Amino acid sequence: MTRMRAVDAIALILAKEGATQAFGVPGAAINPLYSAMRAHGGIRHVLARHVEAASHMAEGFSRVGGGRIGVCIGTSGPGGTDMVTGMYSASADSVPILCLTGQAAVPMLHKEEFQAVDIAAVAAPVTKMAVTVLEAAQVPGTMAKAFQLMRSGRPGPVLVDLPLDVQVTVIEFDIDAYQPLPVERPAMSAYQAERILDMLDASRHPLLICGGGVISAEAADDMVALAEYLGVPVVSTLMGWGAVPDDHRLAQGLVGIQTSQRYANATFLESDLVIGIGNRWASRHTGDLDTYRGQRRFVHVDIEPTQVGRVFPPDFWSVSDAGAALRTLLQAACQRYSAPLERYGSWVQECQERKRTLLRRTHFDEVPMKPQRVYEEMCRAFGPETRYVTTIGLSQIAAAQMLHVYRPRHWVNASQASPLGWTLPAAIGASVADPSTPVVALSGDYDFQFLIEELAVAAQLQIPYVHVVVNNAYLGLIRQAQRAFDMDYQVQLSFVNINAPQTRGYGVDHVGVVEALGCRAVRAHTPEELAQALSSARQTALRDQVPVVVEAVLERVTNVSMGTSLDAVNEFEPLAHDPAADAPLAVALGPEPGAVSQT
Repeated sequence: MTRMRAVDAIALILAKEGATQAFGVPGAAINPLYSAMRAHGGIRHVLARHVEAASHMAEGFSRVGGGRIGVCIGTSGPGGTDMVTGMYSASADSVPILCLTGQAAVPMLHKEEFQAVDIAAVAAPVTKMAVTVLEAAQVPGTMAKAFQLMRSGRPGPVLVDLPLDVQVTVIEFDIDAYQPLPVERPAMSAYQAERILDMLDASRHPLLICGGGVISAEAADDMVALAEYLGVPVVSTLMGWGAVPDDHRLAQGLVGIQTSQRYANATFLESDLVIGIGNRWASRHTGDLDTYRGQRRFVHVDIEPTQVGRVFPPDFWSVSDAGAALRTLLQAACQRYSAPLERYGSWVQECQERKRTLLRRTHFDEVPMKPQRVYEEMCRAFGPETRYVTTIGLSQIAAAQMLHVYRPRHWVNASQASPLGWTLPAAIGASVADPSTPVVALSGDYDFQFLIEELAVAAQLQIPYVHVVVNNAYLGLIRQAQRAFDMDYQVQLSFVNINAPQTRGYGVDHVGVVEALGCRAVRAHTPEELAQALSSARQTALRDQVPVVVEAVLERVTNVSMGTSLDAVNEFEPLAHDPAADAPLAVALGPEPGAVSQT
């Protein structure tokens, strides 16, 4: 066999496993790996300005799908601890990323060496495996196990920590003999499918829930095929959004107490059977469980056995990959029914009527702008090919209520962990993964400021995308939550900027900062200015090969619809009494209602 350093073996393994895009920040303890990547020549690398940002870039890259696994690289000590938030975010949303860290030499472990920390212990709770490799001969096997774990069952991140002496130790390694380990994915049995169809036959108002597991399994087409054959409406979770196009006649929106539509919640409350595919019954989806469960029956299909019964006991369940389950169910349905079902036609019509009428108003002409108008203009400016990237905040919640998504993996969202600062680097990662798809990032002003320095990365590497910043100079979601405590405390970001009077008391001059980092920016105060800025942003980004930031200056205080249960969502703004005038971009009011977008 060939003799080489352990890090040279790692570079060869990364290439053979198809993980050829890395994001990171070099340092003394990881320089041997960088030397191996340089010598190999086939591992691309994006130099981040912060290691946490590198981990979110890797997430954004992996979340675009297609079997991609982003690699995050950092040095010892803070290099590893800085990427823990990315590991947590990836773990929470079932996203595979490979984190590689440098470490002090083995003899120096546990001796408080400079920039040495037991990162494997730190990362263990938020990874599928976190290991410090103490013997160089274990490197190939550890890497093989890492890729198997990332891809098997519920996907997730893995950390491999590499002491400096282990990296440079010469080992015997034959890349031609290396084979990726088999990936394990459980599948629904024919018996389980038959029992689920028995429950369907006994129902009058069934619903399918499309969870993030459908996206992870690349099973969007299977989801649509099953829904169409059964003639059953589909509601989505935040992570499953896009698997069924929003304008499909069976797509009935997102259910939840924050990221949801009025019509989706109303339809759910009328259901009598709920078949969840690849979902977790997350609290922002269910709200109050007594209301959510009611008298309806539940089926839970999930790839992770420990998810079954975690939130509440279902009436029936199957541990299965979402794609395998959908295909097995469709096969069973074809055998049982011989032709697509029509029995639920009136139920679908009822759902469609709610979709056309139970709408929130988006068309407001006020200045400063209301956020609802921003999303209306985004729907007008950006087509079904758009990939949206965002994280938590009133911006994300309102966007999920009012934007439209037509394709799988075109809603890239840090759903469960939701770290501020995530959006910008994740948008860079998504753009690197698929440069041909237009990326539109969405941030509140606070999220935007967290890792704003990463704009310089996109400018340096000529990564064009559009970033919409809704600026109310507030921690808006926290301020709204503080209403329960009758306070408005430590959430205001506004101040008089003596260097930028054009900010009109909103504080940070985002346009100035963005331009100083090498990108383009425009500030919009009115709906007309916003419409013009959004319509030209993509063309400007492509022309100049840099990000274009569109800042929408909002009214300071807006409360976005949310509540504690599906039947008690507070609507703080006027509703769409005349849908065509009040919500003109609502998906059910399009020129061809019910048309199916190409996926």
